[in-house]
Amino acid sequence: MSSSRPSDVHAIVRERYGATALAVVEGKASSCCGGGSCGNTDAKDPITSDLYEAAQVQGIPADAVLASLGCGNPTALAELHPGETVLDLGSGGGIDVLLSARRVGPTGFVYGLDMTDEMLALASKNAKAAGVQNVSFLKGQIEQIPLPDNSVDVIISNCVINLAVDKPQVLHEAFRVLKPGGRFAVSDVVVRGEVPPDVRRSMELWVGCIAGALEEQEFLGLLTEVGFRSPSVEPTRIYRAEDARAFLKASGLDADRVADDIDGRFCSAFVRAIKPGASA
Repeated sequence: MSSSRPSDVHAIVRERYGATALAVVEGKASSCCGGGSCGNTDAKDPITSDLYEAAQVQGIPADAVLASLGCGNPTALAELHPGETVLDLGSGGGIDVLLSARRVGPTGFVYGLDMTDEMLALASKNAKAAGVQNVSFLKGQIEQIPLPDNSVDVIISNCVINLAVDKPQVLHEAFRVLKPGGRFAVSDVVVRGEVPPDVRRSMELWVGCIAGALEEQEFLGLLTEVGFRSPSVEPTRIYRAEDARAFLKASGLDADRVADDIDGRFCSAFVRAIKPGASA
């Protein structure tokens, strides 16, 4: 997708996620990681389904859960401590912001960054409904984070970095705003091995968190180039052909052709790295 212009990509993602937010408000939502036809099918999305345990989201507004288009649960894996400042890149309906706010407590603070007006409105509504006050939702793009240098302890994200055209710029910005010793702890879709070019060119799959994903070693290399140390990729869910077959077919794609191409080559993963310096 390197030939895509950032303005085109942002417009497509904004449209998809804005539509999802409106569908949640109107009671018509179904989980779907942004794919164009997911809302019209009952097929179970192998990427976005069953990410949060019932006990974990108890007390979280249902709209925040419905608006989640993630591929993992960074709040369950990230090390968060009371009093820390957290930034969620691409915060959507706010579920990971609200869960993080619980863990950092009243002395901590959580920012949610999103570029979609509808999602920002929904997230603010959800925070108010949950009675959470130690959060703030910011409008902006993850390639240009509207926060000062060295201002947050932890960066989380849930299936958003793969949607960015300029991923090195996203990682540079993450490095910039983290304090020395700060942690990068995101969930994302990661590629394992080669993927046919025609699959990568599929806009529906790309917006649906697949074809925009970085290859595992490429992700680790970019983190190192930016300046992070101890980068690691921990697979949390490996997608098999059979897991995705019904979903792909219901989405109007050639399941027999595409499913074998993605069998075992994509996974949800927890990606960690540390900004060098004094401990946060």
